[in-house]
Amino acid sequence: MTQKITSDFDHSAYPRDLKGYADTPPKANWPGGARIAVQFVLNIEEGAENSIIHGDSESERFLSDILGTPSFNNRHQSIESAFEYGSRVGVWRVLDVFKEYGLPITTFTCAAAAEKTPHIIERVLEDGHEVASHGLRWITYQYMYREIEREHVRRATEIFERMLGKQPIGWYTGRDSPNTRELVVEQGGYSYDSDSYADELPYWLNVKCEDGDKILRKPHLVIPYTLETNDMRFSSSPGFTNAEPFYQYLKDSFDTLYEEGDKNGKNTPKMLTIGLHCRIIGRAGRIVALKKFLQYITNKPDVWVCRRDEIAKHWYDNHPATKDNTADWM
Repeated sequence: MTQKITSDFDHSAYPRDLKGYADTPPKANWPGGARIAVQFVLNIEEGAENSIIHGDSESERFLSDILGTPSFNNRHQSIESAFEYGSRVGVWRVLDVFKEYGLPITTFTCAAAAEKTPHIIERVLEDGHEVASHGLRWITYQYMYREIEREHVRRATEIFERMLGKQPIGWYTGRDSPNTRELVVEQGGYSYDSDSYADELPYWLNVKCEDGDKILRKPHLVIPYTLETNDMRFSSSPGFTNAEPFYQYLKDSFDTLYEEGDKNGKNTPKMLTIGLHCRIIGRAGRIVALKKFLQYITNKPDVWVCRRDEIAKHWYDNHPATKDNTADWM
């Protein structure tokens, strides 16, 4: 008999959910009885990063091939050109690979980047991919005043509505703040956000938002993202130094989840997200890892390669928010 363990900790007053689905995750019921949902995200950030010419106080220093670079209160030509590689070369190489395999992806696209590269957005839509909002800028929002961040959410939404003819249904800030999720829900029209790394399945939250002079809670879907099955590990330490260990890590992650999704075994299908960046995976020596991984998974049965908006629709239809599966956020 299992011993019942209790504590005196007041869980109701603690603003985090450390339990989640625990050892009884819901049956995902992916389309076609798939054992795993595989979702690729391509981040389009070039032209939205920190730069003096964008009105910022210093240059970008995060997520480039120049590890440990300091920021300057002047233009940093090396960093700028490293980002420009992503929009000039890398994005086309990555899109060509997915086109070759006929697979859909989601792009996390910064509105300020989209404005500067509409030709990229044209190609993304032409190839049948999803454009999700990556916020207005690719900057840190942690210490930004709530009202300023609210304006950034509004402006990003407005830019995409003008460029796409409709608002994206997905949101991911990345370098977010404690206010981000509430402001996204308050803005309205977003079916999900991905500012979480907490699970391998989507989950529901009750999120506070302002409605006139009232504070309401609304059910909101979170589709978790990833920081580890992510090419950003090429630009961090310790990380990947060449294509082979990245491919092997993706393969190992896929194999584990694929096995867990076997209906004759644990029968707990999950979701594998792979995060990509134009300026990182788009390099000639790294794209090999992506090609090998796509070749590997496309030779496996019962694999659903999909967009994030498709996951959101599936979860809304098959696992709608209820009192029992929705936790309060903050």
